[in-house]
Amino acid sequence: MGFRIASDLINAGASVLMFDIKPMPEEIPGSSEKSLYVQADLTDESAVAASVEKAVELFGGIDYLANVAGALWFDRDKSALEIDLGVWDQVMAVNLKSMVHTTRHIVPHMRNRGGGAMVHFSSTQCLRGDPAPQDAYQAAKAGVVAFSKSLAIQLASDNIRSNVIYPGPSESPMQDRWKANPEARAATAEAIPLGRVGTVEDMSNSCLFLLSDRASFITGTELLVDGGLQAKP
Repeated sequence: MGFRIASDLINAGASVLMFDIKPMPEEIPGSSEKSLYVQADLTDESAVAASVEKAVELFGGIDYLANVAGALWFDRDKSALEIDLGVWDQVMAVNLKSMVHTTRHIVPHMRNRGGGAMVHFSSTQCLRGDPAPQDAYQAAKAGVVAFSKSLAIQLASDNIRSNVIYPGPSESPMQDRWKANPEARAATAEAIPLGRVGTVEDMSNSCLFLLSDRASFITGTELLVDGGLQAKP
């Protein structure tokens, strides 16, 4: 999702800092002057701070932030009654604290520019319980919503907007398990009112809308991008 959002922003004319623990993709669009890729860990605040300063040096400022990083560890994340608390802390660091790192180092630059917009990715998983729980992931993603709302109120006077996207079940590397179990993917699609799972394009389109001036009067809210799943009784 993050790479698709970055690519769409570049194609729309933005200069983009991409930050990921994975190696740099080969197919980054546009010229090298339009993007900066940093391979590092978002849970490392010093690395985030250094990368933000480098991006400001290259691009002149920062107007937008998309917090998309996430980790869903089906094999290790389980009920809070039995989860290894080291795993709990790791999941919280990736899914929530990383967003604190990016936000605290980027907001001063948005203020310098007279405003900005940010979108934080949560998950519909945090809106319900689950008989096969991933409690750390769900709690972290619920925290993202609270964090975004707080930012929206804190930063409104700075003309900085903060919103959340709830992605529904979507085709992305986080759901690579569907490759080995196409029946599960088909069953998921059948349960969604629009009859299909989401795509990274769906998530990017929604994110770019919330970042854009077309959403200039939208802050402190959440957008469900789930094909109608949460509307079902």
